[in-house]
Amino acid sequence: MGVLPVIPTRYSYQELRRYTHDFSQKLGSGGFGSVYEGMLPDGRRVAVKNLESSSHGQKEFLAEIAAIGGISHVNIVNLYGFCLEQKHRLLVYEFMENGSLDRWLFCRDGDQHFHTLSWDMRFKIGLSTARGLAYLHEESEKPILHFDVKPQNILLDENFEAKLADFGLAKLVTRGQLLVNTVVRGTPGYIAPEWVSHSIVSKKCDVYSFGMVLLELVSGRRNSEVDLVDREKYYFPNWAAKQAIRGRFADLIDERLMKSTIIDEKISLEQVETMIRVALLCIHREPEMRPSMTAVCGMLEGSIAVPNDVWDFHVNQTPPFEITSSGSIVRHSYIY
Repeated sequence: MGVLPVIPTRYSYQELRRYTHDFSQKLGSGGFGSVYEGMLPDGRRVAVKNLESSSHGQKEFLAEIAAIGGISHVNIVNLYGFCLEQKHRLLVYEFMENGSLDRWLFCRDGDQHFHTLSWDMRFKIGLSTARGLAYLHEESEKPILHFDVKPQNILLDENFEAKLADFGLAKLVTRGQLLVNTVVRGTPGYIAPEWVSHSIVSKKCDVYSFGMVLLELVSGRRNSEVDLVDREKYYFPNWAAKQAIRGRFADLIDERLMKSTIIDEKISLEQVETMIRVALLCIHREPEMRPSMTAVCGMLEGSIAVPNDVWDFHVNQTPPFEITSSGSIVRHSYIY
């Protein structure tokens, strides 16, 4: 007899209204809906996501709930329950005390609510995120593609342990399957070029997105910043590759880590170099050149050597999109 799927708790809409005090404590919002803080009767704090534009039918929605609810991994946010009632589609997740990575990684001096993440925290977050993705790709009962790996979807608990969140884009696939003609719904700056140009997605799209996150963890800056005076640094991966070829890995470290307030912290230049080399490998233009997430974990842990013959491929590489001076996104097409 096969193992029955784990179904998270089903709540009524009125129950979730009560647990969230009528959705009064908003934590944030994204492309799939808003998130509210709540408290379950057993005392657990939760984050309730209201899916405002779900097109799932009931059977499809329940099938995905069963699959995602059955996932149990220390680096993936737990799904406690859901609501499927008339037009309402809500997901009930465990509450993560320190919120999303982007709020810490891109905070600036003077922000009273956030502080600069230490180097040890950054390395731990990178490795934890890699382990969560590796589980989804290789270890879950059916491989799951996340499709929107970015700092906003990496949540931090009270100990700054990282957990992957927001499976609103996730797809269940058979092993080795490519999805074709999938609508490009990820986030510019993290979307793999083959997805932009040909709407072909695979696990390697998640690998590409993860590589961008690694670069941001090291540098503390977004992978593209249109308001930079130095246009050479506008598309950060290009500049990072040039510095890597020159062996100037330390130039890529977040300057806030070098300030006197935290200068006593020891920054492992070996870890910095490893993270940058792995990141550049993950964002290789050719999907087949990117490692699996299991291999990425091994590289970060030091059990697998990081190849160093792919860096120059990135120099002067055109990003898969362009941010105009007005802030709008223009996607490029590529012929493979």
